[in-house]
Amino acid sequence: MTNEYEQPERLREIKKQQKRKNTTIMIGVGCALLFLTLIAASIVLYIWVDKSIQEESDKEAEAIAVQVEAISEEELERLLEQARKEGADAVLEELAESINQTSSITTALRPLYKDALVVASEGAYHFVPINKDLKMNSYIAENLQILGNGQVEYVEDGKVISHKGIDVSKHQGEIDWAKVAADGVEFAFIRVGNRGYGSGAIVDDPQFEANIVGAISNGIRVGVYFFSQAITEEEALEEAGYVLERVAPYKITCPIVLDVEKVSDSEARMNKISKEQRTANTLTFLKAVEAAGYKTMLYHNMEMATLKMDMTQLEDYEKWFAYYNKELYYPYAYSVWQYSDKGKVDGISGDVDMNISFTLWED
Repeated sequence: MTNEYEQPERLREIKKQQKRKNTTIMIGVGCALLFLTLIAASIVLYIWVDKSIQEESDKEAEAIAVQVEAISEEELERLLEQARKEGADAVLEELAESINQTSSITTALRPLYKDALVVASEGAYHFVPINKDLKMNSYIAENLQILGNGQVEYVEDGKVISHKGIDVSKHQGEIDWAKVAADGVEFAFIRVGNRGYGSGAIVDDPQFEANIVGAISNGIRVGVYFFSQAITEEEALEEAGYVLERVAPYKITCPIVLDVEKVSDSEARMNKISKEQRTANTLTFLKAVEAAGYKTMLYHNMEMATLKMDMTQLEDYEKWFAYYNKELYYPYAYSVWQYSDKGKVDGISGDVDMNISFTLWED
């Protein structure tokens, strides 16, 4: 037997290179297996959760959080083996390929769950059963057109039926509304003010008057929105009164909107309230504005709709939905879709939120 030291120098170098190559491959395979194991965990846990929900269909379906970080390596190995036994190999391969293409686990998971909404929130993936008792939208994916500039249109029978809109605040600075109108913007939601998420004080948007006068004078339909941080119904009523006072001098043709969303700051005051309290606050605001004779609307996103609010109590109000993927994933009824916060419109320097409306409100 010839040992390594008796081999020619070139042969030893080739073997070293092959050894390094094999090590690299093993590391890559190991990482891939670990990644697929994590995904398998979510798949198997969802299968188990889905069976539980079916068995208790008479009970209210709660949001289910799959927290992969809390599962031990031994449990992950067991779940992976179970997934393979149940024929999930093809699913895992498809999922891995989808994640490579989208760079988003959430986006890759969504096509796998036809009867649930997959929502990433607070370090977990939530699989929320679709509530068929809520009003659904009838939008068709094939009717959605993405233009070369990234803007979105919705078409029926070869005709564009959607309307181009924006929403603005002080963050857009001074706006040339004549140029905005010439760029095809038909409607604009203008921030009237907000409540501080730390102080709790109501604050005017310094660009409100200039924006609403500029938009109206250039033939753009206007609505307004208020960014809420109410933690009680009394505060929600105060916010409604503030908005009604501020819009009184102007002709508001689009809805008055309550903007309800979570602030990234973990100490933000409204982040801490319950689902029930947030829903009650929202209803208080919308009812007060409606009683004053205005159209009303709720601005919300996926997290709010599925985990943070009781949407069954808000069925009677129009919805403005924020979702930045160019797809019609959200099944429930909404009349305005905010599809980007990186839009470009002539007359506005910098980015602006882009929207399409599926209706255009009467004066």
